[in-house]
Amino acid sequence: MSGKKKPLVVVTRRLPDTTETRMRELFDTRLNLDDTPMTAEQLAEAVRTADILVPTVSDEITADILNQPEARLKLIANFGNGVDNIDVAAAHARSITVTNTPKVLTEDTADMTMALLLAVPRRLVEGASILTSGNDDWQGWSPTWMLGHRIGGKRLGIIGMGRIGQAVARRAHAFGLQIHYHNRKPVAPQIEEELGATYWDSLDQMLARMDFISVNCPHTPATFHLLSARRLKLIRKDAYIINTARGEVIDEATLTKLLESGEIGGAALDVFEHEPAVNPKLVRLAKAGKVVLLPHMGSATLEGRIEMGDKVMINIRTFLDGHRPPDRVLPGIG
Repeated sequence: MSGKKKPLVVVTRRLPDTTETRMRELFDTRLNLDDTPMTAEQLAEAVRTADILVPTVSDEITADILNQPEARLKLIANFGNGVDNIDVAAAHARSITVTNTPKVLTEDTADMTMALLLAVPRRLVEGASILTSGNDDWQGWSPTWMLGHRIGGKRLGIIGMGRIGQAVARRAHAFGLQIHYHNRKPVAPQIEEELGATYWDSLDQMLARMDFISVNCPHTPATFHLLSARRLKLIRKDAYIINTARGEVIDEATLTKLLESGEIGGAALDVFEHEPAVNPKLVRLAKAGKVVLLPHMGSATLEGRIEMGDKVMINIRTFLDGHRPPDRVLPGIG
């Protein structure tokens, strides 16, 4: 990477046109124009030949992929906030720097969380499908037609009160929801006061008392199946679960069974435990109006994706200038 030769950057998926164009100007960039996910062998080849890899959440960068003989790779500039798709410890052991794109998608994800929190109890998707299904189920307004539930005055339990959790809380507070949360530690007193938020040290106790539960924590080894089969059974039968974080945080098989049997009121899921596969039973429940399913689009705004690309390029250029990238991720962090 010395001299005037541009570093070779491999980008694993399609990015916004403005981002790809600027990356081509700055670096010797190989783009994935057909947007087909790269195979493990293609990722391994990138580790061997590229100076910098720009993966996304759909790319599993494992220790085996990183442990290539005579690998050139020096930087993994992840296009995403979470780094659970990367073996950061293995990268660190091979002196490969890892960066991410934090603080970009907070508002977009919180917007989608609030949209889902409204959509489930008010049966928005179910109602919309009636008008587009081509049948004559709707005969006009009726006092008892498509009744849902109001959200004002209800209790929302937020799991993970970081940037996104707090953004969700501010929106929900404005809609008249009572804010409760579980976190590794309480947030600052002024934030609790602003939101009227109640902290629960015990996740079990919080789950048993909430009308709505929003999952907003990252996926780490400590949060895998945080909503386990045991904990899911603590949730009230008329409660709703919203997940815009990571599918692995919830025991999806148990959640599906509880939804099927009516032991949980409903759910709205933007993420799934085995993405891109979606449990067929969840799909059937969605068709029956018991759950709302979205294809991992919580952060999908053009503005957000462009900002992510800008962060990727800042991290790359800072690294190439010999400085510590602003969004460096260390093992056990992120």
